[in-house]
Amino acid sequence: MAALIEKGPYRKWQYRIFSATWLAYVGYYFTRKAFFVVKSDMAESMGLDTMSLAHLGTAYLISYMVGQYSSAYFGRRLGPKLLLLFGMGVSLVCNIVFGASNSYWTVLLFLSLNGLAQGTGWPGSIGSLAYWFKRKQRGSILGIWSTCYQVGSLVATSFAAYMLGHYGWRWSFFGASMILLVIWTTVLFLHPNRPEDVGLPPLKDEDDEAIETQEVGGQVAEKENGLGWSKDVVYTVVLMGIVYFGIKFLRYALWSWVPFLLRNNFGQAGDDAGYISTIFDIAGFLGVIFAGFASDKLFKGKRSFLSFVMLFLMAMSFVFMYTMGSTSLFFFTLSMAMAGFMLYGPDSLISGVGAIDVGTKKGALVAAGIINGTGSIGPVFQEEIIGWLYEKYNGSLIPIFILLMVVALATAFVTFLLWVRSRRGKANL
Repeated sequence: MAALIEKGPYRKWQYRIFSATWLAYVGYYFTRKAFFVVKSDMAESMGLDTMSLAHLGTAYLISYMVGQYSSAYFGRRLGPKLLLLFGMGVSLVCNIVFGASNSYWTVLLFLSLNGLAQGTGWPGSIGSLAYWFKRKQRGSILGIWSTCYQVGSLVATSFAAYMLGHYGWRWSFFGASMILLVIWTTVLFLHPNRPEDVGLPPLKDEDDEAIETQEVGGQVAEKENGLGWSKDVVYTVVLMGIVYFGIKFLRYALWSWVPFLLRNNFGQAGDDAGYISTIFDIAGFLGVIFAGFASDKLFKGKRSFLSFVMLFLMAMSFVFMYTMGSTSLFFFTLSMAMAGFMLYGPDSLISGVGAIDVGTKKGALVAAGIINGTGSIGPVFQEEIIGWLYEKYNGSLIPIFILLMVVALATAFVTFLLWVRSRRGKANL
């Protein structure tokens, strides 16, 4: 890590911005994952059926999508720090309400509000990092930094499962809010916005300046809306959003339903189901680090081909889940780990460092908001579709696994198209 940090006056500030944004995004997960861990127990306590749970998840995910898109707008005006502090503050209040509520409609309302707040996290963090790290650092730095959402998911899921097992589902929400409050206070004092705000000149990055004026596809890039994006850049950002649609469809399908399936189909206790589900994130932690360093050291900053290979292998893991995992807890868990490793690497490359590379430093927050906003449509669909399939086929896992295979293969194919555009010089990825 130390070898990747800029030397001189920027050094301590890069450590601070890295730490502040990493902690912030870990913190978001505490008030995001509790619902998905406790929803089976919560449903039993409140008398909710599977489709009612799916509707709650859908309300959250639609709002999360809107929050991503709106952050692309408001983040440029508020600045990354205020965007993060506002989002975290609203989210921790919502979780206090969840823990105290006995009403389906109250949970629905505040889950929607929580979704809007959660949508500020990724654009705010990526927008912060874009001003503090050069292109040659980003793959490796963001490969390490992106462990925030594996670590965040892992510790938040484990924490929610622990609180569920020892104190009941309401304290999964209350405890999450307490932890996020501590992190909110830390970010308040630790986070700088841009180098200019602490008396330093902007970091010069020749690659970024060249991207804004280079010839892309035989045409000089045209300045649009002050972002310096050509039509090819806009097309690439949209295509990346489509890829991320598939990635987030699959990621949230596993996050949202694996604890539920482990309890209802494999006979695991609620807290044990939560602990087992963290294997997906543990494997993803390793996948992100591997993808970040490989994209810098082996692929020299070109992320699209590595993303394609990993997503194709991810699709194969769902084939394995379909053939072996529907009746075996061991093979289900093993295929889930394989999927986590292969999914999380491209996840971080497309939504994090890729958003900065393609959108340029100036447009990184906007690119991250668009890519993540488009990607966040995917989880909306999975919540309703999987809930419907589970009820229609009386709890059978086969239709769900077929759905995951099809989405994974389609996502790998679109990533292949993105790689082809990159080879032709139409995408800086």
